[in-house]
Formats: sequence, C-alpha cells, structure tokens
Amino acid sequence: MPTPVWRLIIDGPVRGAMNMALDRAVLDLHALGTAPPTLRLYRWEVPTVSIGRFQPVEQVDLVACERRGFDVVRRPTGGRGVLHDDELTYCMVAGTGDGVPRGVAASYRHLSAALAEAYALLGVPAQVTARSRGEKGAGACYLHATPADLSLGAAKLSGSAQVWKDDAVLQHGCFVISRDVAAEAEVFRLDASRRSALDETTATLEGALGAAPSIETIAEAVAAAVERVLGVTLDPGSFSDEERELALAGVAEHAVATAPRRA
Repeated sequence: MPTPVWRLIIDGPVRGAMNMALDRAVLDLHALGTAPPTLRLYRWEVPTVSIGRFQPVEQVDLVACERRGFDVVRRPTGGRGVLHDDELTYCMVAGTGDGVPRGVAASYRHLSAALAEAYALLGVPAQVTARSRGEKGAGACYLHATPADLSLGAAKLSGSAQVWKDDAVLQHGCFVISRDVAAEAEVFRLDASRRSALDETTATLEGALGAAPSIETIAEAVAAAVERVLGVTLDPGSFSDEERELALAGVAEHAVATAPRRA
C-alpha cells in the first residue's frame, strides 16, 4: 500500500483569532472531504491567551491582558487557559480514514506518540502523562495534567486539546520554549501558592536542554516524528482559497474582547 500523504503547513506569526479560525476551517473541510489530513505548525503575532471551548471567561483577567497587549481567544477545543508566547504550536487534523483510531483516549495515545518522539529527537525524554494530577479547578492549563499531556518526570511539559467533527479530529498543543510565569500568574489570577506550583511543576524546552532550541529545529523534529511514528509522508503546502474564506468568515467567533466595558 502507498504511504499516506499529509499536507504540511508552516506558518509565520498570525493573530490569535485567525490562528483558531484556520485550525477550525481545516477541520470542517477535512470532515467534508475537501481538505487533506494536515500538520500545521505556527506561531502567534502577539502573546495570546487561549481559553477552552467551555471555559468561563471570568477565569481570565481581561484588564491585565489589555494592559499587557495580549490577545484573548476562545479555542474550538476544550481544556483550560494557556498563555501562548515563546513556543511553536502544532495542529493535526486527520480522521478515522487516515488511520486515527476513533475515540478521545485512543486518538490522544495515537497522535501523542508522535509528539513524544519529537521531544526525543530534540533530546528531551518526554512521556505521555500516566494519570491525571494537579488542580482540576484551576483556570490555567499548566496547573493540571491529564493523560492527553506530555510530562518530563513529574513536571508537565505540554498539553493538547481536541475537538471532533464527524469522523475527523483536530488536536493542537504547543512546544514551549520558555514561559513568563509572572504574566501567567497575573492573567489567570493565581495566588502565591498557585504561582509557586506553576513554576515548580512545569517544564520547558529551554529548561530541559539548558538552551533554547530554534523554531526551525523544533519544526524539523515535529515533522520528522510525525512521518516516522504515524507512517505518513508530509507534503509542504498551503491553505486553499476555500479554507481561507471559511477562516475569515469565522474569525470573529474566536475573538474575546479585552477592553473594559464602558458604562
């Protein structure tokens, strides 16, 4: 049988709401059979807080985000809030017809194996988190680990989130190079104990390696790992006109206003 071919899209920095709208457009059109299975790697034009699909926006300090110049967006996927800054974000869109097993737990194991291999290629011995731990009620994603995440020893290294549409799944997450704990503590309203927990129970690529890898190095590792572990060939490509039009039409639904309301 021929090796399955996935599209590889490597984006430059994009504003937060458009990043989410592009991910969702690929999912919607893949579910319809008009977009190929895709690995998208991208960055953020400005630091951006993304909140989960069902997460209360009250768990984010919008005034602090406005003051810092951060975007705030609502993801199409679930989970808790994440501050995206010094990182490379990935999005994988594929379906059961592309070899992804049906069901949240099985699909996480399947796709996250490629992420663990990417970390290994970078020199970081990451493992899929064995069991849930941390603060379930915390608004910040990195204070709670689930079996959908990757860990370095006892420290959470990165998280992932999913949404399904028919037989297609979108999974995205991030490879964090460094983190601004003070900014995260402020935007997620973390008290001193939770800020300390965030600092002590999370890991970054820079911390694990002793130096910050380049975005290009991380992207190469992710692409190589996806090909090796998922048994696919990545073909560099770009968004179709249909995907761009759908994203532009849906960008507003992902944007969260940060400016305080006037009386």
